[in-house]
Amino acid sequence: MDRPVLQFVHANSYPAGTYHQFFSHLRRHFEIQALDMHAHDPRYPVQNGWSALARELLDDMAERQAAMQTPQPVILVGHSMGGMLSLMAAKARPELVRCVVLLDSPVVAGWRALLLRFAKRGGLDRRFPPAKASQGRRNVFPDAETAYRHYAAKPMFAAWDQNVLRDYIAHGLKPHPQGVTLRFTRETENMVYRTLPDHLGAITRRGFPVPVGFIGGLDSAECRQAGLAATRKLVGRHFQQVPGGHLFPMESPAAAANAVHAMIRSLLGV
Repeated sequence: MDRPVLQFVHANSYPAGTYHQFFSHLRRHFEIQALDMHAHDPRYPVQNGWSALARELLDDMAERQAAMQTPQPVILVGHSMGGMLSLMAAKARPELVRCVVLLDSPVVAGWRALLLRFAKRGGLDRRFPPAKASQGRRNVFPDAETAYRHYAAKPMFAAWDQNVLRDYIAHGLKPHPQGVTLRFTRETENMVYRTLPDHLGAITRRGFPVPVGFIGGLDSAECRQAGLAATRKLVGRHFQQVPGGHLFPMESPAAAANAVHAMIRSLLGV
């Protein structure tokens, strides 16, 4: 029997190749497909609420299904930005989706969504992380090894599996007149942060057309900031927290893949 198709949607600033180690474990159970890099196609500009980015994901899913000999709905797994886009895509075209797994992608709702909307309108969001941090992030290096050492020295990246960090360097850089630079541009990363959807609470409030599960990092600052009440209400018993932070798939790719596999089995009742 053919393996089920799992479409993965990456987090902001991390091209899909960064997740190579994570994918290698999931491939035992699923056929993996992913758009290499979201938010960089001019046909789908980064705008407030990410409607064009959701359309980019939907178009990619539809094109892939049209190319299949036997089209089948996909399992959507999204990390951070990818989880939000997965929810939006599944809500718009549930016939294309079997289930959704959110990886540290909490639903921002209620007063937090109102605060986010106010901050965006007033330009206050640029003063706070993660948007503030992305504005001045170093993005040019003389060579790939210098980039590796730069990231390896930072606490966030030091927590990663070092093979994952090597994959990020291999898939996340491109040539530059001064050496190499980030493929996922600093400007796009910042714009994605500054246009975060504030309507996810509304689209998930009255039930959802496909099963949804959530796996978050126990030490995730993003989950603490966003709150988890709306997410728990959406996913019910399909809620899990695992050791690690917001980027737990990079920190422990094998454990993250095992958790995703178990969550999918639970969501689909297999």
